[in-house]
This record gives sequence, structure tokens and C-alpha cells, in this order.
Amino acid sequence: MAIEQFWGTGRRKTSVARVRIIPGGEGGIVVNKKPIEDYFDRSDHIQVARRPIEHVEKVGEFAVHVNVRGGGNTGQAGAISHGLARALVKADESLKPSLKKGGFLTRDPRMVERKKYGQKGARARFQFSKR
Repeated sequence: MAIEQFWGTGRRKTSVARVRIIPGGEGGIVVNKKPIEDYFDRSDHIQVARRPIEHVEKVGEFAVHVNVRGGGNTGQAGAISHGLARALVKADESLKPSLKKGGFLTRDPRMVERKKYGQKGARARFQFSKR
């Protein structure tokens, strides 16, 4: 017999998180086979990743397993948040309005702007001298 589980894919900057939630689990969040407290060194990243499940008041009702790759800590925390919200909607469709209103289902479109040729960076120019 297969265990009922729900998947959600979250993205932020260049990070991609595959989030799997299992109803009735022990309630912890495991990121890349480590507890979330061991994976992220800053508490604000942990808060960002947990925010969707706290928003719908379902803390402790799901075991959350995450595989995340790419980007840095901030992008990965945002990707986990996005994927967790999507997985929660698949588990219980009635949570969708609340998560949508909270902005958890919206993919953050901000990406790093590319460097342009003839310039120092994306927008920064080389120093200009008139004389």
C-alpha cells in the first residue's frame, strides 16, 4: 500500500525546491536529509521556509521532506516556501484562497540582471572622463 503524499515544486532566483509532504507525519521539516535548523544557519531563512504551513495553522500535521539545489540560502528558503505552499494546496484545496491571499503561491519573478557588454556590470558603467 502506497503512503499518501503530495508534491510541490518551488522556485526562487536560481533555486529549485522539490517539496514532499506526508499527512500525519512527525511534523518536522527535513532539507537535503538534514533538519531545517541544521541546514540553514540564519533563523530568518527558517522562518521564511516555514511561513506557509504556519499561515494555514497546520504545523505538526505534516512531515515535510525537501530536496533543494541551486542558488544561495535566501533563494533556497524562498523556493522551499513556494513549494510547500503548492504541496499544501494539492493536499487540501480549501487552503488555496488563504495561501493565495498571503502571496505564497506567486512565483517571485525577480532574477539577477545580466551584465551588458561595454559596461562594468548590469547597470554600472565604466568611469567617464570628459577631459
